[in-house]
Amino acid sequence: MTDLNRIAEGYITAWNESDADRRAALLKAIFTEDVSYRDPLMQGDGHAGVAALIDGVQQRFAGFRFSLKGTPDGFADKIRFSWNLGPEGIPSVIEGTDIGIIENGRLKSVTGFLDKVPAQ
Repeated sequence: MTDLNRIAEGYITAWNESDADRRAALLKAIFTEDVSYRDPLMQGDGHAGVAALIDGVQQRFAGFRFSLKGTPDGFADKIRFSWNLGPEGIPSVIEGTDIGIIENGRLKSVTGFLDKVPAQ
């Protein structure tokens, strides 16, 4: 049985990790080698592609942190979880929901949806 909480928490931890070596280890633990990530604003493939996305988000939103919103759920090889992004201690600025496909206990693909974004 797949531990959905472990997968979602590992995902959030990877997006918050600023040290490249520690993040690389997290990516190997939580994502398959051929992972694909897609959301309305960006996409990346493989560990290097996801690492580049994380770098970009961390540069654009310096000082912001991801956190889980609610409890992950799923069935068969699917996982769904929501997240918050913003400075610690204040309400989130950005919120989203991600849907993943799990293969052998790791994420093979992630499709992200943005539920709340600041006005441009």
